[in-house]
Amino acid sequence: MPILNRAAEMQEEIAGWRRHIHSNPEILYDCHETAAFVAERLKEFGVDEVVTGIGQTGVVGLIRGNLGDGPTIGMRADMDALPLTEITGKPYASTTEGKMHACGHDGHTAMLLGAAKYLAETRNFKGAVAVIFQPAEEGGAGGLAMVKDGMMERFDISRVFGMHNMPGLPVGQFALRPGPLMAATAEFTIKVKGKGGHAAMPHGTIDPIVIGSQMVLAIQTIASRSVDPIESIVVSITKFHGGDAYNVIPEDIEFAGTIRTLKREVADKAIERMRAICQGIALAGGAVADVDIDVNYPVTFNDPEETVFATGIARGVAGDPNVDDKINPVMGGEDFSYMLEARPGAFIFIGNGDTANLHNPAYDFNDEVIPHGVSYWVRLAETALAA
Repeated sequence: MPILNRAAEMQEEIAGWRRHIHSNPEILYDCHETAAFVAERLKEFGVDEVVTGIGQTGVVGLIRGNLGDGPTIGMRADMDALPLTEITGKPYASTTEGKMHACGHDGHTAMLLGAAKYLAETRNFKGAVAVIFQPAEEGGAGGLAMVKDGMMERFDISRVFGMHNMPGLPVGQFALRPGPLMAATAEFTIKVKGKGGHAAMPHGTIDPIVIGSQMVLAIQTIASRSVDPIESIVVSITKFHGGDAYNVIPEDIEFAGTIRTLKREVADKAIERMRAICQGIALAGGAVADVDIDVNYPVTFNDPEETVFATGIARGVAGDPNVDDKINPVMGGEDFSYMLEARPGAFIFIGNGDTANLHNPAYDFNDEVIPHGVSYWVRLAETALAA
């Protein structure tokens, strides 16, 4: 089962949708124009039900097959962009300063639209396919919002599948693994309050910059000394702010970052150690530390049986040598994890070729991927819902 001829024929049309979405990026839940574009296309295709406003701005289209009653499977794409300024120089580059599709969600949305068009034309399956277009993947937990809005129950979804492009993986290849595929995430903000004063008289101050710097260094021991070396964990400081003048020691500083793990118990240990380290160093220095930790996306965990199923579909489209079913876990986060907690399913990576990396202002989704992604979605639906 190689690439579908119809998917190849539709590539230019789907790329046009993708480039329209790319030119008009929207952030988090503010996906009103993108959602309207998606809903309009789905109605044009003759999709049986098109429901908007799920999880604020999410869209679900329900396509019923012609082969009789059966279950409903869900296939999900994300719609939101990132707060970055694009530097690609492409003719279809972002028209909104400070916003761009730097993660390929424009491509994900376009490919699922292409699959929806094909499936609405052919309907060669029993039961139904729910095509899910989700807002706010980039830190807004839009997947959770759609689940909490009753999406799974409303459309009687029994299994759910997702896909994300992967720069560096050749076009035409797929990768996935059973179990933990992507990391659980937590974000932290630490405020250190000391006593400000003249930089020439530091003995009369409680210097929050020195104390905060000690915390930054000590936090690195969480991964190296508090967690079993065979476990996966990343603790990264990504912001450090404090002070406004050369000759003034500030009253307070703030730094922040992220924790990524593949197990909940490892995350709990990291959070416990972070609180103890920061409060202990603050106490020793005479300062006060406010440690705020926001536990965010859970682990993206692929159901073993559904992973075998998805692997078979990918191999049917790409051939055995072009599917890696034992890829190492990725420490990035993904809120499709909430849908996988609600229903069994699998998340798969599709090759984007030799492009700039995700979340980079030079990134662009590779339109050559489109026939491969559409073929995967169509084969998955028709096989899962075979008569």
